[in-house]
Amino acid sequence: MNIIDSMLCKGCDICISVCPKDVYAKSKEVNSKDVYVPYPANQEACVKCGLCEISCPDQALYVDREVE
Repeated sequence: MNIIDSMLCKGCDICISVCPKDVYAKSKEVNSKDVYVPYPANQEACVKCGLCEISCPDQALYVDREVE
C-alpha cells in the first residue's frame, strides 16, 4: 500500500510524473492546505520500485514493501 501524508504533500506531482506504472492521479478535491494531493488511483499496478518515494521532496510518500 502506498501512503501519501496530505499534511506534508505540497502537490508538486513529482510522484505522478516519475511513476513508470501510472499508479498516481491528482485528487479532484483540495486538502486543508488548498492542495490537490495525488492518490494511488491504480494501486494494483504498483511494482514497489520506490521512485515516487525517493523523488518526493517533502518525504510525504511511503511505499510499503511488505508482501501483502
